[in-house]
Amino acid sequence: MNSLENSSNWIDRDSQVVWHGFTQMGSYGENNPVIAARGEGRYIFDTHGNKYLDAISSMWVITIGHAVDELNRALIDQAGKISHATMLGNGCDRTIELAEILAELVPMDSPRFLFASDGASAVEQAIKIAFQYWKNLSIGGHESFVALRGAYHGDTLGAMSVGDDGFYSGIFAPLRFPTVHCSDLYEMADYVLANSDSLAGAIIEPLVQAASGVLLNDALGVMSLASACKKTGVPLIVDEIATGFGRTGSMFASQEAGIRPDIMCLGKALTGGYLPMSATVVSEEIAQAFIGPDLSNKTLYHGHTFGGNALASALAIEHLKLLDTLDVLANVKERSIQLYDSLEVMSRQRPIVAQVRSRGLFGGIELDCDLAGDSLLARKVCAKAVEYGVMLRSIGPTVTTVPILTSTPEEIDRIVWTIGECIDQLSS
Repeated sequence: MNSLENSSNWIDRDSQVVWHGFTQMGSYGENNPVIAARGEGRYIFDTHGNKYLDAISSMWVITIGHAVDELNRALIDQAGKISHATMLGNGCDRTIELAEILAELVPMDSPRFLFASDGASAVEQAIKIAFQYWKNLSIGGHESFVALRGAYHGDTLGAMSVGDDGFYSGIFAPLRFPTVHCSDLYEMADYVLANSDSLAGAIIEPLVQAASGVLLNDALGVMSLASACKKTGVPLIVDEIATGFGRTGSMFASQEAGIRPDIMCLGKALTGGYLPMSATVVSEEIAQAFIGPDLSNKTLYHGHTFGGNALASALAIEHLKLLDTLDVLANVKERSIQLYDSLEVMSRQRPIVAQVRSRGLFGGIELDCDLAGDSLLARKVCAKAVEYGVMLRSIGPTVTTVPILTSTPEEIDRIVWTIGECIDQLSS
């Protein structure tokens, strides 16, 4: 087990000056937070040298690993040329090159890329683009959105609006615009067919609703929705912020589902976890609706200061090369089978585990908190796992593990064993 005693001073200092997202600061120190000082491969080392297996990919952004030599060199090389040049009315060579590479990878024809810094911003852009698309075509009535029940698409106001009600968003209800939420993809497809005259767009995470606790959607349902959108002309927005860049075993989950969306949202793993970068990708048809006279009302009046950042672009280019040359997707497919099988075996031995869900290198272990008599059981399991040198994250009653894409068989075994051991200790 790792010794956590020496970290207490850093945690105290942290609590005095930093406000952590999605974190109750009144109990921050009780959940064994890791104060990272450096990373190496799939491991994080804290301020006193304790070593932890990063089994959440540092909130799903790390793909190859921490402190990757090739990515380090790409960062240094680009910093010696130019770190940032505005993309608002101007361009940057590395950003153009990145867009050209991505255009060959995304399942879309003649795509255009509007870059931003984080996933929620990419979703916000997608919502505004879909909404303005109909205005630019001078077609009235298309002003609402449809999404899945339990959906999470980010925590900015537009992203929260297409996300479902939850403990984090209810207080902001007066600021959110109404969105219809359907119980499954088939109901969503039916809704699109019946209400296409009022819809600006439909938005989903394909195959995995990640931040909803690793909820799974089947490919046929995704195809059904895509078919309804194609038939009616309602833009299909696919949120691949969490699922993109190999996490489900293909470069994009949309490819596994066999669909070609109208708008895609990319983020998280785009730069391999080095720098914040996201993108909203639109089809040729959507993009053409915004072409008009200079300074006209057809222009998308939206942009981010650091969108298309040169350093991030250089890192993303090198990262995409590494995914290919290291054949990372082959490892994801092998480890995905192992993770699924291991979680199934672990769950059968423990009645407190209500359900396990996994797709690619996403794993969700939902605990029966009522049976345990402890609503914080998942949170406590993750805190206990830190003592075993493994970093996990809870979402409500669900313990999630999202291993780095280059994880070894031994590391997958260690993750699942640790989850089982911590559950046993806390539920006995």
